[in-house]
Amino acid sequence: MTPSPNPRIYFDHAATGWPKPEAVYLAMDRFARECGAASGRGAYASGAVADKIVASCRRRLARLVRAVDPNHIAFFCNGTTALNAAILGTVRRGDHVVTTAIEHNSILRPLESLRQSHGVAIDIVPCDRFGRVDPAAVLQRVTPQTRLVAISHASNVTGTVQDVARLGEALAPTETLLLCDAAQALGYLPIDMQQERVDLLASPGHKGACGPLGTALLALSPKALAEIRPTVFGGTGTRSESPEMPDAMPARLEPGNLNVTALAGWDAGLQWLAEHSADAQADGAQGDGASGSLVAAAMADFRDQVGSLGTVRLLGPHSPSYPASPSGQPPLQVVSLAFDRVEVGLVGSLLDTEFGIEVRTGLHCSPLIHRFIGTAPHGTLRISGGHGTTAAHWAAAAAALREILGELSDA
Repeated sequence: MTPSPNPRIYFDHAATGWPKPEAVYLAMDRFARECGAASGRGAYASGAVADKIVASCRRRLARLVRAVDPNHIAFFCNGTTALNAAILGTVRRGDHVVTTAIEHNSILRPLESLRQSHGVAIDIVPCDRFGRVDPAAVLQRVTPQTRLVAISHASNVTGTVQDVARLGEALAPTETLLLCDAAQALGYLPIDMQQERVDLLASPGHKGACGPLGTALLALSPKALAEIRPTVFGGTGTRSESPEMPDAMPARLEPGNLNVTALAGWDAGLQWLAEHSADAQADGAQGDGASGSLVAAAMADFRDQVGSLGTVRLLGPHSPSYPASPSGQPPLQVVSLAFDRVEVGLVGSLLDTEFGIEVRTGLHCSPLIHRFIGTAPHGTLRISGGHGTTAAHWAAAAAALREILGELSDA
């Protein structure tokens, strides 16, 4: 193998999207240089500019996820803190929570902390070998004591999309809240909190939603709004005379200064995303002029080429035996692979050093799913595309894997 003359190919969009739309960088630079004021802390002109940017970002997000009210969206520094705010803010001592084996540690670890400190009972519902969770199995675990059902919209390991709407429909008439971790879905898949009856929707902004690192949201339904309590306390710029946090949203969940520079970038990224989505619906375009149908065909060719190698196992919705989606919706650009007799870490390292292809290997902070998809204890090699990924990128990844695995098998 010889180093590729090709430039860097970034294939870790499931961790964070890169590059961002150019408008994101420009908006952040412009705000930092020309304004730089805090939001909600001053009545002067530059403070009003900051307030306007924050309000615009909330409105764009409310449209994107179909939240009831933009002010029911609170900003956080990352998806982990948003999930912690949702879980720690709703679950009480002695409650019962149902979650699943596909979850990220951002859900599993707060729940384990509550189990140890508050006696919270936790049921973890298994998934099948494709990473699918049966909604009926989740609902069977729900009791009158169940405060929360927590599930990812899509697995960050396999990209398998879950039937969140079926859970929401069943739980809506009950007192149980539905928390959806939309980290892998936001910006890539349609999300409708009202139609899917999601009560708490948490996601970072820096993946498919085109924001910079340091952005995240927690969107609340009226049902969740009546239940959630703040978990971090401090100044909000309002009701400063009171020793208690304001009850009004979003101040209830937003003590301290917001990262307005990052939110300026996210607001610009969301505008780009809305325009990009409209263009894609009109003519099938996908970022950088690449045809969405060409990318889908390239992914299918990738699966065919890599799957034909006897030492490779394709996981999740890219497995040859995965049932067809009833909705006909194409899978996310997330492909996880396992190898016979070859460490995933070695293959990932060779893709980087020899071909400039950057992928993720290991457990992906989701330890339980690997017991069910047969990839414990070492995990998978995950190749994840994004808005700017092209057919040529997928073709390059397939060719590189064939060369690497061919040479390793001959060694």
